[in-house]
Amino acid sequence: MAETSVLSGKRILLVIAGGIAAYKSLELIRRLKERGVRVRAVLTRAGTQFVTPLSVQALTEDTVYQDLWSLTDESEMGHIQLSRDADLLVVAPATANLLARMAAGMADDLAATVLLATDKPVLVAPAMNVRMWEHPATRDNLALLEKRGVRRVGPNKGEMACGEYGFGRMAEPMEIVQAIAAHFEELDAPRPLAGKRALVTSGPTVEPIDPVRYIANRSSGKQGHAIAEALRRLGADVTLVTGPTRLPDPAGCTVRPIETAREMLAACESALPADIAVCAAAVADWRVAGESDRKLKKDGGGPPSLTLAENPDILATLSQPGPRRPALVVGFAAETGNVVDYATAKRIRKGCDWIVANDVSPGTTTFGGADNTVHLIRADGAEDWPTMGKDAVAARLAEAIARHFNPPSTPALQETIP
Repeated sequence: MAETSVLSGKRILLVIAGGIAAYKSLELIRRLKERGVRVRAVLTRAGTQFVTPLSVQALTEDTVYQDLWSLTDESEMGHIQLSRDADLLVVAPATANLLARMAAGMADDLAATVLLATDKPVLVAPAMNVRMWEHPATRDNLALLEKRGVRRVGPNKGEMACGEYGFGRMAEPMEIVQAIAAHFEELDAPRPLAGKRALVTSGPTVEPIDPVRYIANRSSGKQGHAIAEALRRLGADVTLVTGPTRLPDPAGCTVRPIETAREMLAACESALPADIAVCAAAVADWRVAGESDRKLKKDGGGPPSLTLAENPDILATLSQPGPRRPALVVGFAAETGNVVDYATAKRIRKGCDWIVANDVSPGTTTFGGADNTVHLIRADGAEDWPTMGKDAVAARLAEAIARHFNPPSTPALQETIP
């Protein structure tokens, strides 16, 4: 397995908090041990309600640390040393309670103290009820932690032990293993966009007709979210402005959720200045000029007459010359025919530097699908890319952006002596 070599010999301190997902942590330990990882565990008091210290100890083959005030544990390995004697701290499951205590800088038990005292990177795998996950307090806590450099994997969407459905399920053990491996791979990988600020838009916009109905489109946000993640991997400080999607927020990015095109424009302008802007969102061209504050009723007189107004042009606005214009502005063109010709004209009309053109004709499954076929259009011509997964498209685009800011050096011309 690719991740085995990068993980072999690594030291992980696993913090197991109190949630039903704690049972997955036992599988996580086993998978990490298979790859040559040394795992130590901190088990919270609430965590012992779901897994036993003995089971954790049997799998880690090491002491399970539980009590901040244990003289034995402190004499064998104090909490300061425990917090720093690892290459990475992983919190799985990371409950809403523990995330809140981490954000507040509390040190009221061993787990919180270790996380506060560490000078090593931290990866969290959130797990909680969907309402807790969506609560503004949790979102604010997580945003603060990510701003401080804490990384995240998940949560996933699905049915929960409480019977509700939505985001909040802890990532599966192998997903966490892959996230851990990706962390160590990135440590050795070049970061050509370090120090650059990137703005990415993603998803659809939703334009209300009344409190129930709206105008939208089929964009899933998969491509925009993948681009945000790819730019972050290359070292950029990424702000993602996204319309409603069913996707988890990309780890390490500042995420600003919006609904309407006007909200997206305001969020983009507030994210400036930026070095890079990638407008991958499918912004609705029109909105209802006078949306109703009450649900429109069928009254037998036929359908209501809707007057449409044009939405702001976000790509053109960001492309306008001026001191706040990003150095590189990349737009997207979703076309159903004459893709390259229409996109080339759009690049000139909007004033952006590059256009990524894709075919969204019926049958292409571009909207909502996993693959994309794109053409990168610049002032010097069009570059046709083969069909590939949206993650691969994002990685290739991010690499092209990195080369734009870090062009290969040209060897100095040597004088020819006759």
